[in-house]
Amino acid sequence: MNAQIDQLPLEKDRAMANTHEVFNQPPPLEDYNLYVQDLALQAAVQRHGGGWADSDLTEFGALAGRADIIELGFQANENPPVLFTHDRYGYRVDLVKFHPAYHELMRIAIEHGLHSSPWTDPKPGAHVARAAKYYLHTQVEASHGCPITMTFAAVPALRHQPDLAKAWLPKITARHYDPRNVPDGDKQAVTIGMAMTEKQGGSDVRANTTRAYPLGAGGPGQPYELVGHKYFVSAPMCDAFLVLAQAPGGLSCFLLPRWRPDGSKNPLQIQRLKRKMGNVGNASSETELRGALAWLVGEEGRGVRTIIEMVAMTRFDCMIGSAAGMLQAAVQALHHCHHRSAFGARLSEQPLMQNVLADLALESEAALALMMRMAEAMDRQDEEHERLLARVGTAIGKYWICKRTPQHAYEAMECIGGSGVMEDCIMPRLFRESPVNAIWEGSGNVQCLDVLRVMAKEPAALEAYMTELAQARGSDSRFDQYLARLQRDLGDTSELEYRSRNLVERLALAMQAALLIRSGDAAVADAFCAGRLDSPDGLNYGTLPKGVDCKRIIERARPGDH
Repeated sequence: MNAQIDQLPLEKDRAMANTHEVFNQPPPLEDYNLYVQDLALQAAVQRHGGGWADSDLTEFGALAGRADIIELGFQANENPPVLFTHDRYGYRVDLVKFHPAYHELMRIAIEHGLHSSPWTDPKPGAHVARAAKYYLHTQVEASHGCPITMTFAAVPALRHQPDLAKAWLPKITARHYDPRNVPDGDKQAVTIGMAMTEKQGGSDVRANTTRAYPLGAGGPGQPYELVGHKYFVSAPMCDAFLVLAQAPGGLSCFLLPRWRPDGSKNPLQIQRLKRKMGNVGNASSETELRGALAWLVGEEGRGVRTIIEMVAMTRFDCMIGSAAGMLQAAVQALHHCHHRSAFGARLSEQPLMQNVLADLALESEAALALMMRMAEAMDRQDEEHERLLARVGTAIGKYWICKRTPQHAYEAMECIGGSGVMEDCIMPRLFRESPVNAIWEGSGNVQCLDVLRVMAKEPAALEAYMTELAQARGSDSRFDQYLARLQRDLGDTSELEYRSRNLVERLALAMQAALLIRSGDAAVADAFCAGRLDSPDGLNYGTLPKGVDCKRIIERARPGDH
């Protein structure tokens, strides 16, 4: 019998080894220019005053699309950070070690100014250009964006204390990344984190119990010692943190470094790292403050007011991150379906799949439109209309864009099918990341209550928002009718808190529609009004009504030749 097997023809041996040929699979989506392929982003950059950054964004788009850079995102999340509370000799070090891929992503972000460019080079369109670049970079990997955002957002808060700002801002805004666990005096650049949340309070920071004891007379810019706990400190390897604590005069804001000026370890002690479903590459921690040295930023009892501008900036970056996640999910689905055939035809040419793909692209472009309009408003805050628009529009946009992302990520994953659930695909990471921005920096309810607070305390903000919407009136009857119903319902002040999610959702949809009508692609604007304003019955993606130009919307959003 063995002799007979040994005599089998060599050709048959080869045929048995080659069980199949790999075909009908998409090529890897890599080594492409994320900016050049994004027609909607290019148009938005020009429209909102960032056209001067076009060449820089083109160069950065090529970097973000490189295969080796995309791989960094996978490596950073496959190798989460590890906490070492003590060194081998027993000294307290509170050291978190990261994979080199995380550090490389941080280096790229900082050297390209994602943490500082509007502050170091303030000019028309600076926030627009920075938002566009951050939008590109976050598509590669989202978790390292946390310390980038907090460092960026710390600048307005620190400016409330000029002496601290003078000492710290040059290093905060420097385009150099130094991850060493050494005193800030030994560095030419630093990163800044936040430590506000406590177990018993969560979003209700006024319930914080951490105490601040003045070392002397106290007052703005003076040293205090902080005692208490912080339940959620993101990026604990930042060089300093903005912290809320109860001073004798009430809840106050402090700048707390990881090291004391004399080079000794400041007793901000990491208890453990959080085990998160998403945002895995970034460390989030629980800490104890055991007499940690910190300096008062602003006045005692004015902590929330001092830090509110930082919170506004971090919420805006949540909009960027979620919009970027939407685009990357849509692009993955569009790319897959363009190269995949089933039941005798390419997936992207089959009517039902076209409905789903166009709807995903539509949601992504609407998120981008709202995000970039808020970036322009931030650039023009010396104008009262723009300041008011940014104040209320950021809360509305943060609520809606972040809220829409999880379902969007899931639907894109379903378009890819079983391969989209595999960990060697980016989709599981996008899906796990998708709820993060909706929860962090104030959950959906917090954003809605903030909108109500603005309406009550600064009614001119809502007036500015409605003025912006009115600029699109007369171009589409569906929008006009939607806006009229919205204005009527806003006039009803009964049970506002109970109804606030409904109102905020409609304010967001109205703004997205207005922006797309005024300056977006005609097919996209028509589809948005048809699918979001005129046909409210569709609860899932892929329920666009008849008459929508799905093919044009798909081709506009798909990475490839346009």
